[in-house]
Amino acid sequence: MTSTDATMQDLLGCRRCPRLAAFRGNLPAAPATHRDCAGGYWAKPVPGFGDPEAEVLLIGLAPGFHGANRTGRPFTGDYAGDFMYRCLYDMGFANLPESLARGDGFTLRNLYITNAVKCVPPENKPTPQEVAQCAPYLAAEIAALPRLKYVIALGKIAHDAFVRYLKSQGHAVRLADYPFAHGLHHHIPGYTPLLVDSYHTSRLNLNTRRMTRERFIAIFAALGLSVSPDAR
Repeated sequence: MTSTDATMQDLLGCRRCPRLAAFRGNLPAAPATHRDCAGGYWAKPVPGFGDPEAEVLLIGLAPGFHGANRTGRPFTGDYAGDFMYRCLYDMGFANLPESLARGDGFTLRNLYITNAVKCVPPENKPTPQEVAQCAPYLAAEIAALPRLKYVIALGKIAHDAFVRYLKSQGHAVRLADYPFAHGLHHHIPGYTPLLVDSYHTSRLNLNTRRMTRERFIAIFAALGLSVSPDAR
């Protein structure tokens, strides 16, 4: 077993963050009107998901309370994921237009998706210490992507988590030198993959039109990224 395998095997039983472990361990009852709530909740740290040969890594913030925290797959089961996965399907990165649940046959091609924080945080707001505690898991996922060329950070927390990862790997970077801005490309000296910033696909950003289908797809188009639908 490699060190990466061991680190990720440790993830599902992780209790490094007492606040997050207590929160996911004491879930309130789901709203009766919420879809598929009868199936229960994953209520554990959520590992990344996708193509192990991916050239593109997409990093989000954290599992959604009624989304990935329920289904056990990043961006699956909530509004942000419904929007994002449909776009990815239309660009050829997914074999189906919807990601519904683990084991539903949904797969990704040339794309791997994860979150900076693996456990659902109260009010969707992890503390800086909680982001730091998850850093080894993000590092292990990156280490397991040998063909990585692009890292797309959805939001500032994901952006900062990746820059801190680079620093942990010995790269001379400072957060102040890499400001977050939608559509901004960051070339890291001595590091081949390109860091690209994007607004998150959160319900708030979609409702306010800060994020739109056109804006999300443009992030990929600017990099010349697409997968032939025939490959699905």
